[in-house]
Amino acid sequence: MFSTNGPFAALVLTPHPPPPQPLWCGNGTVGGQPPLKHYGITSSISLALPGETDHLLTQRLVEAMKLFGVFEDEEELNHRLEVLGKLNLFVKEWIKEISKTKNLPLSASVSGKIFTFGSFRLGVHTKGADIDALCVAPRHVERADFFLFFFEKLKKHEEIKELRAVEDAFVPVIKFKFYGIEIDLLFARLALHTIPDHLDLRGDFLLRNLDIRCIRSLNGCRVTDEILHLVPNKENFRLTLRAIKLWAKRRGIYSNVLGFLGGVSWAMLVARTCQLYPNAIAATLVYKFFLIFSKWEWPNPVLLKQPEESHLNLPVWDPRVNPADRYHLMPIITPAYPQQNSTYNVSTSTRAIVTEEFKYGLSVTEDILLGKADWSRLFEPPNFFQKYKHYIVLTASASTEESHLEWIGLVESKIRVLVASLERNEYITLAHVNPQSFPGSKDESDFVSMWFIGIIFKKVENAESMNIDLTGDIQAFTDTVYRQASNVNMLKDGMKIDAMHVKKRQLHQYLPPEVVQKKKKVGGQVAPRSPRVCAGARPCQVTVLCALNRPASQLTAPLSPFPLGPTAPPNTAGIIPLVVDRTSVLCPNPQTSLHNAAEVTASGSASKRPHSPLLGDSSRKLKDTAKVFRMLLVWGAFEIQDRTSPVVFLFPQLLSVDDCAFRETSLSPSEGQEQGVRAVVGSCPSVSCSVPCRPSLFLTFVHSSFSRGVSVGLKQCQS
Repeated sequence: MFSTNGPFAALVLTPHPPPPQPLWCGNGTVGGQPPLKHYGITSSISLALPGETDHLLTQRLVEAMKLFGVFEDEEELNHRLEVLGKLNLFVKEWIKEISKTKNLPLSASVSGKIFTFGSFRLGVHTKGADIDALCVAPRHVERADFFLFFFEKLKKHEEIKELRAVEDAFVPVIKFKFYGIEIDLLFARLALHTIPDHLDLRGDFLLRNLDIRCIRSLNGCRVTDEILHLVPNKENFRLTLRAIKLWAKRRGIYSNVLGFLGGVSWAMLVARTCQLYPNAIAATLVYKFFLIFSKWEWPNPVLLKQPEESHLNLPVWDPRVNPADRYHLMPIITPAYPQQNSTYNVSTSTRAIVTEEFKYGLSVTEDILLGKADWSRLFEPPNFFQKYKHYIVLTASASTEESHLEWIGLVESKIRVLVASLERNEYITLAHVNPQSFPGSKDESDFVSMWFIGIIFKKVENAESMNIDLTGDIQAFTDTVYRQASNVNMLKDGMKIDAMHVKKRQLHQYLPPEVVQKKKKVGGQVAPRSPRVCAGARPCQVTVLCALNRPASQLTAPLSPFPLGPTAPPNTAGIIPLVVDRTSVLCPNPQTSLHNAAEVTASGSASKRPHSPLLGDSSRKLKDTAKVFRMLLVWGAFEIQDRTSPVVFLFPQLLSVDDCAFRETSLSPSEGQEQGVRAVVGSCPSVSCSVPCRPSLFLTFVHSSFSRGVSVGLKQCQS
């Protein structure tokens, strides 16, 4: 039992039983007191009191959860409280020191404080879990002081281990281990002379005159405190949330970064269930949770209270004002100002998967209430590797363990970009990423991690076979990751991404047998199959092309509209491979120079991708790029290239595209290429220039039917 009463309520959860809470009623009085108002945006669905069966089922639920180690014993809890107390004193000491260096009067009375948020503040943390904490400082302590002087002070402490700062993150943080406890420490300064111990962070006035990073850092504490304030019975809420979080993790749908739901989203869904059934206990609330959200009509938002206007002009979630908010698929809105959607990462596939899991949970809990099953069945993991016929295996590798930890963090944060790209493919119904990563086959000098994405392809009527190319989608994903790593100076030698398509029968080459094995019988009967989203007609043979990869060293430089510095020869190895047909990939010949590009030709035309424009639409593509040419008006050689075939343009003079006369030329195949390309040579005799011509720029326009636009890569080349 935990309580949040007392002067250190915002810091820790003290191990004392809470005061008894009155039962919720709709009319009349409770103990002679006026009726309690309902929390939430609607009145309660039911005020029924728990019966003897409900208490028995709740007890069995607790026993089932204990087998998974979700409860921390008293000794571990006391150790956490002790560590947080030491960290709080450590922060107060540092703030007094920094105040003296700034010659502030009465510096002895100046103080700061540590607040907790997340699962620890909610009282649902598990054994070995980290602690999310916030260092709140007075107005004269700046963020630079925190990441410089406080960081150095932490370095000198002998009990601080694995110290690292992530100052350029969306929410800047210092991570470390303190007496064996992992802590993620954020920073925020308030417009106050000192930070009192009894400060309540829920007040909106505290956000005045704060920078956006401080507001983001405060948001975690404010949301957590508001959730606890909006539930009728905290103990019932906590036990129910423990059960739902365990279920979500076991079922593979607990990951905000991969497009599923994170901890705060699950907490708000459980809190909403508690509001609708204020007198129910955990066993009933778990069942009602699945009942409500298996029938929820998304994208109707889940709200714990009506949004309030604070007149601070901060951006809030409001689809009436913000057009982008109208496209959120599964909005769950945080109750603290500024209200935000905690599930903006959810995609079409992840929403379908979560919705089906809600329905599966409802089916299981109905059987539990009827005595046909026990709670352990609810927490059975699905056999992800038996659900799908096709998988994409993503592999991230690095040469050192430290680089590998950085690398897999970046790669994992971008996987949802690949899922979104796959969803836009007209032949893909569902892309399901498994949140769990697996160690790959480690080479002598590499550390490897793997992720698996299950794919359901659309069933095409009257089609015995189907060839699908995913090369462009996956190559665009790898380029995004490499570019991001390069922008933040993370990219190092040995960091690589590989992707390949495998069928279910090939998974044993990547995973141990106990992971891939089929579902075993439970209690003499075959365990129920996990939910699966699919679209049917008759099955057909699917062939997938997934040809990669371009190493990071061959990436182009950051884009720039003008040549910078001395010119260099064009690096054609950085051009994306071209899909010539469904079984082969054509890469530009690195030996072919810009000046003899007209000698590269095609002996046959390329077939179109299922979601790419037809070759006959080249004229339309040229019109699309004409505006770009007019804006650039540069000297040099241009190469336009799409995923089906490259079209080469040579501009010896400063040209206007509309004035150019184009002619298609058939040229002999270039040596070493399986297929040729079509070449179009443009000339514009009507344009005269008074200066010598020089090919000073090399631009590649890559048409992507997915991006619905033109992406420009700029390179320099020698005259």
